[in-house]
Amino acid sequence: MPKMKTKRSAAKRFRVTGSGKLVHNKSGNRHFGVRKGPKRKRRLRKDTCLSKAMTSRTKIMIQA
Repeated sequence: MPKMKTKRSAAKRFRVTGSGKLVHNKSGNRHFGVRKGPKRKRRLRKDTCLSKAMTSRTKIMIQA
């Protein structure tokens, strides 16, 4: 049986930390920044961990 291919779209969006958690950028920071408050834009700049429910499925996709 051949090797399973990595889902490149997922591999570009997620990265694995040293402890095995998956980190991704928050959505909603591309455009319409004028109508968002500074506090909200500051929060959107930071990375966040993926939920435990999604982690196992996503790890299979990115082969981590």
